[in-house]
Amino acid sequence: MTTFSKLLLLVMIVCCGGLEMSAAQSDVHAIADSVDNHYNHLRSLEADFTEIYRGNGMERTESGTLWLKKARKMRWEYRSPREKLFLTDGQDAWFYVPGEQQARREPFRKLEDLRSPLGFLLGKTKLEKELQALSLAPDITPITSGNLVLRGVPKGMEDQISQVLLEIQPDHQIARIVLEGADGSVTEYRFSRQKENVAVSDVRFHFNPPPEVETIESDLGQ
Repeated sequence: MTTFSKLLLLVMIVCCGGLEMSAAQSDVHAIADSVDNHYNHLRSLEADFTEIYRGNGMERTESGTLWLKKARKMRWEYRSPREKLFLTDGQDAWFYVPGEQQARREPFRKLEDLRSPLGFLLGKTKLEKELQALSLAPDITPITSGNLVLRGVPKGMEDQISQVLLEIQPDHQIARIVLEGADGSVTEYRFSRQKENVAVSDVRFHFNPPPEVETIESDLGQ
């Protein structure tokens, strides 16, 4: 599973509401409904992210900023340790590393990147349809006290992902998503400084390759 295959599953899942650990609030169906209701009313979302990958005897940490906007628009702007760009305008998805001589493009509808479902997050959230066997994960310790953790398996990705963990804050935002690969790898995304319904121009989701850069059609892997 590619790194850029991992990010897109990411934000398709982002939080429930007003969480105090009562029996009623522990109802997974109620939590999923709260997630759907909250995110289906958002027009845009901005957040800082940190991506941590562990697998194949290595560990890698990257960070940057994510923007989402209705409908199916995304921009993943990596800044550390290396600048990279992944974005989609809802029609085409692009991956580009500044300084390289090629930019990769793929139709959004054919994209198998794990981040691609995030393009449907705003306005089309259906958490229980996206994740099979959705349940609470009381055996998983959240990184922040007071949060709760859900687990499930993304439909259609059972051969790639063994389980997904979602850490949800009391303020309706997701703090962390952990993707456990069938190959034993783990990709973790942590989100901070989340801003909802921010003004963001459609221009941010458009990409025009520099004149000297060749456009190739391919999978958006690394």
